[in-house]
Amino acid sequence: MNQGFVRAARASDAPELARVQVASWRASFADAVPDDVLAELTSAAAEKQWTGRWLEAITTPPTSRHRVHVAVDDGKTSVTGFAAAGPATDGDLWPATDAELYELHVLPDVTGQGHGGRLLNAVADTLAEDGFRTAYTWALSADGGRLSFLEAAGWAPDGSHSNLDMGVRVHVVRLHTWLSPAPD
Repeated sequence: MNQGFVRAARASDAPELARVQVASWRASFADAVPDDVLAELTSAAAEKQWTGRWLEAITTPPTSRHRVHVAVDDGKTSVTGFAAAGPATDGDLWPATDAELYELHVLPDVTGQGHGGRLLNAVADTLAEDGFRTAYTWALSADGGRLSFLEAAGWAPDGSHSNLDMGVRVHVVRLHTWLSPAPD
């Protein structure tokens, strides 16, 4: 297993986050969304927009509980993956104690080398330190790899389902995990 590490994202990482996001989406959305939608989401112009959004998320997050972590290979300076998390955004959750894993992406060519697990552990530790008790995330129901990864890490579907409108309806499921013991 690769011996990379996880650290807090820096402003200079924003272009790398956009690059990782685009590569991850190309791989995970390929069979789920129409080709023209995927081409638009992963175009050079879109990557530039994602860079700006990640720069803002890193430098001026909405709250001190919004965090972005990056995975880096030992001996390399390039970002191999990232995760963004903070207070839950779903209306049926309480953002004071419920957190959300907004994004988790790893470059497709380094998947399975431990970067995703390190990111997930760093996010869980940070969320617990910030006082959250439970974390939630949404995943494409057709993304068996991501679902298997999350379930192996202790996440489970909570029964919530939705659809993303991406030119076609893309079914998503919500998963959750405990970060700290449930109240009695």
